[in-house]
Amino acid sequence: MNPHETIIFETSFPVKGGTFEGAGRAATRIKELLKDMGFANEIVRRAATIVYEAEINICSYALSGTILLRVTTEGITIEATDVGEGIPDIDLAMKEGYSTATERIRQMGFGAGMGLTNIKTFSDSFHITSETGRGTHLKMVITFDDADSKEPPG
Repeated sequence: MNPHETIIFETSFPVKGGTFEGAGRAATRIKELLKDMGFANEIVRRAATIVYEAEINICSYALSGTILLRVTTEGITIEATDVGEGIPDIDLAMKEGYSTATERIRQMGFGAGMGLTNIKTFSDSFHITSETGRGTHLKMVITFDDADSKEPPG
């Protein structure tokens, strides 16, 4: 975090892994929170997309996880941390269309290999770390750098 940055709001959401029951709840709640805070639709859409993709990855590949939302004077930070199998080859996992989804996950309409690509696309800053057998951490930032639609409200 930038030393000149002030936290306006912060919350986190648990995500149950290994099931799609409840998948999308964190994304829906974050979308509602950001709308209620007065953010522009484009910012809300980008944040909700990032959270949804991260949440689906936790549901698909991890035992459990957490989505953190932090709104500051500089931007919106979203962190997704999971306990799971980890990603053995991050470069490969970042390739559009690459997926390790099981047949069960694909039959449910997920696993197209676009999750990490979409997360990176909708983020101004994206960082991923993973340790095989332990889990994965994603940090995504949407910065307020464009006065017409990205400034924090109020």
